[in-house]
Amino acid sequence: MSEARPPLIEARGWGWRHSTRKAWAVRGLDLRIEPGERVLLLGASGAGKSTLLAGLAGLLDPEESGGDEEGVLLLDGVQARGARQEAVQEGQALTGLLLQDPQAQTVLARCGDDVAFGLENHAVPDIWPRVRKAMEGVGFPYGLEHPTGRLSGGERQRLALAGVLALGPGLLLLDEPTAMLDPEGADLVRSTIATVLELTGAGCILVEHRVQPWLPLIDRVVVLEPGGGVYADGPPGQVFAEQASSLVAAGVWVPGRRPEWGTRVRTGEGVAATPLLTAEKLAARRPGQAEPGVRDVDLTVRSGRALAVTGPNGAGKSTLALALAGLTAPAAGDLTASEELAKGLGPHPHAWKAGQLVSRIGTVFQDPQHQFVAPTVAGELAVGPERVAAQGRSWWQRKPGVRASSIGSEEILQRLRLDHLARANPYTLSGGEQRRLSVATVLATAPGVLVLDEPTFGQDARTWTELTALLLELLGEGRAVVAATHDLDLVTALAEHGEVVAL
Repeated sequence: MSEARPPLIEARGWGWRHSTRKAWAVRGLDLRIEPGERVLLLGASGAGKSTLLAGLAGLLDPEESGGDEEGVLLLDGVQARGARQEAVQEGQALTGLLLQDPQAQTVLARCGDDVAFGLENHAVPDIWPRVRKAMEGVGFPYGLEHPTGRLSGGERQRLALAGVLALGPGLLLLDEPTAMLDPEGADLVRSTIATVLELTGAGCILVEHRVQPWLPLIDRVVVLEPGGGVYADGPPGQVFAEQASSLVAAGVWVPGRRPEWGTRVRTGEGVAATPLLTAEKLAARRPGQAEPGVRDVDLTVRSGRALAVTGPNGAGKSTLALALAGLTAPAAGDLTASEELAKGLGPHPHAWKAGQLVSRIGTVFQDPQHQFVAPTVAGELAVGPERVAAQGRSWWQRKPGVRASSIGSEEILQRLRLDHLARANPYTLSGGEQRRLSVATVLATAPGVLVLDEPTFGQDARTWTELTALLLELLGEGRAVVAATHDLDLVTALAEHGEVVAL
């Protein structure tokens, strides 16, 4: 299987509306991208970037999904989904799409088989040399037989990228390829992609919110207007110089502009930093893991204080977060809750019932879809409070001497820019919108401790700022925030009001 040639991309009045949604994800898009061009696709969270990539990959079909399409989206003059089908029949991969959610791109139980999946679908001979080369190229740390179920989010992201690169596509469609990677891993992935583009001449459309490290690879910047067409288009230097102020106002991360998060924060107003959770020689493992993913952890989670958990991919950040949230029992050592947090329950959070846990410790998983249970955004936001109501007052409402939370459900939706999506199905939201909804559902239950796994994934500059400000306000109300994250800006913000634990 030789590498496919890069296609010419043309969008003429193209639009797509997801099934059950009133608003169009993309509409009136007129765009031409020459073969081999390297385009950075920008826009606010929910502007339709991931939708456009899915369309170019040939994955949007009104007959199959029930969505609505208008205009045309062409690859070398052929409708995108038709071009994809023709390429598969010819044993070629015209496009290679890396999804925003790597979990959704993992299909088989063993890592080598997962990378080989696309090659097998294209009936490619001599598969395994390609598989090994692709895995080595992205710095994947395990062998072919390693179970995919034991991968961290960042490791899963590398594996998914290896599967895309193994196909040798003529057009790389990359949706936040380094968002879950540690800095060293992100550098390696960027270097690998740069090498692939240089050697193959493939085209590339890249979606990333943090753009600075990618600029050396990029020829052109295209900014989408939410629900509309192209807002800005041109060479990176020109776009960022001429449109900087308007891009910042629209939520785009502009190189050289750091986020500000402290304008409404009211922390340290007489809230005592009392222990809520204490880990002593704690070892933790994920369900199904034979050996602990993290060992010998000593830390204290305190009211009104933040704890940022950092470390390379595979270090055990998510595993530790699950244990601190009371969702897995310690593999060794101990995790105990103070009487102030337990309020009449036993000292071990993993032994608490779900309704008791949600009113004391709220959790945001790395994959937000794992916690959605309602058919609408508004319904999802009501699930937690209903569980709390069934248990009586929440831990927070029973806590003496500290004011109740000033943030109600409607304000949460407004500040996280989800109010216009109240009637939408959570599974139709963009990745960034799903992440904000998962955070909103936890905030709505007003727990004493919030445990968040990559809470700022997929956020534009504006929503990042609002989300961070919300977390810091909660610290000012006396709640504790634990965040497992690679986001160095978030670590900096939280460290001002707590500490950092590096695994």
